[in-house]
Amino acid sequence: MMATQTLPETGTENTTRKAAKYVFSFGGGKADGNGKMKDDLGGKGAGLAEMTNAALPVPPGFTIQTEACREYMRTNGVSAEVERQMDAALKQLEDLQG
Repeated sequence: MMATQTLPETGTENTTRKAAKYVFSFGGGKADGNGKMKDDLGGKGAGLAEMTNAALPVPPGFTIQTEACREYMRTNGVSAEVERQMDAALKQLEDLQG
């Protein structure tokens, strides 16, 4: 018996491609991440997300994903998408603080 594999069609594009998530917010009893995301959030970011999800008292904030930090180190700047997500996270933080 021979196994077959279906390959994706060539020449087609995914027009509904979702932008990568670079900024993960936590606060108000909710966190975008969790404790198992150490590779993405770093140890401190994953810990803050996990404590928030466990309903421990954590001041609100956000964590910038490790790949965005690497991008900054490589290019001495970040993409417009990272900037947009940081601005949105800062607005959310301002709203939580009142």
